[in-house]
This record gives sequence, C-alpha cells and structure tokens, in this order.
Amino acid sequence: MLKKMTALAAATALCASTAFAGGLSPEITEAAPAEPAPAASSISPTYILLGVVALLLIAATIDDDDSEEEPRLEKEPQQPG
Repeated sequence: MLKKMTALAAATALCASTAFAGGLSPEITEAAPAEPAPAASSISPTYILLGVVALLLIAATIDDDDSEEEPRLEKEPQQPG
C-alpha cells in the first residue's frame, strides 16, 4: 500500500507541475507594439541657419537707414572774384 501511495503521490506531483508550467507546449510570446518613427524634417538645419543670418543682416541694414541723419552744413556758393 505504501508503494501505491508513493507512486500516486509522485504521479500527482508530476502532473501538477507540468499543468502549471505549461507542459511540452511551445512558449507563446507576444511581440511588443512597434512605435512609429518620428517624421524627419523636410528642411535642412543649414537652410534655417542661413535664413536667420540673412534676417539679421537685413535688420541691421534697415536699422542703419532709419537712424536720424545729422544735419549737413550747406556750403555757400562761391562768388567769383
């Protein structure tokens, strides 16, 4: 009777462990959802830098033209003689 009980306990333990562990079936893994890559900018950073430099040069030129002009001394016409 002891051999039957030991064999039954061993068989139960073996079946129980494979039932919880999945037995001989292949492991099922889910693929991680792929995140879409961010869209690349259509404008090169070099063009942005050139545009900023051009705007700064234009702003500096306009600023020079808008400054108050100093009064000019008019020369009196020279009379012959």
